[in-house]
Amino acid sequence: MKINHIKIETPNLEDTIAFYKEKLDLEVIEVTNETATIQVGESLLTFIQNKNNQPVYHLAFNIPANQLKEAINWSKNRLDLIHKENDLVVSNFETWKANSVYFFDNNGNLLEFITRKDLKNETEKPFNSQQILNISEIGIVTEKPDELGKALIEKYQLELFDKNDNSKVFTAIGDDEGLLIIVKENRNWFPTEIPAQAFTTEIKVIDKNNIHTINLN
Repeated sequence: MKINHIKIETPNLEDTIAFYKEKLDLEVIEVTNETATIQVGESLLTFIQNKNNQPVYHLAFNIPANQLKEAINWSKNRLDLIHKENDLVVSNFETWKANSVYFFDNNGNLLEFITRKDLKNETEKPFNSQQILNISEIGIVTEKPDELGKALIEKYQLELFDKNDNSKVFTAIGDDEGLLIIVKENRNWFPTEIPAQAFTTEIKVIDKNNIHTINLN
């Protein structure tokens, strides 16, 4: 499953454009009075201005499987990677065969660079923004993650992520290319103490050559 296009809200469009263009060195391909669309590898990310809301989302970006250290070095003068007790948080998800680091954007959204061994997408190219391959995860918040997961699977013929221990508080749908991360409301976003809350989100995914648009309010 591939995440083709995500639309989320921001209270400050101008600062958001600056962050993704200057800090992440991504191309801003379209700007209107109320929106900005950013090219994130093979995915699109659109921010919609809503000055009356301060949403916090979680997004992960796939990078080549052998470039986590390179991504950390590239980030040093650009991003504030998350530390705990002065140590950089490098997370190892053993059953997922994945490793990641986390950081915040200007809105306080929790972002993540993640490597996935099973994608076999190693490269010898120097790490830069061109190695940010796609949006690989979007967080979805609900009171009953397992029930919403079942509903999405039934409606769109999607599949549970077979590497995840799906439960009533955490359910993942998709695969290494793209995942819907469904968590229980007020469960902290790992590795922070920020409680997950639901905010307006539109997600377009491509699965088995079918395009599905999922709207969450």
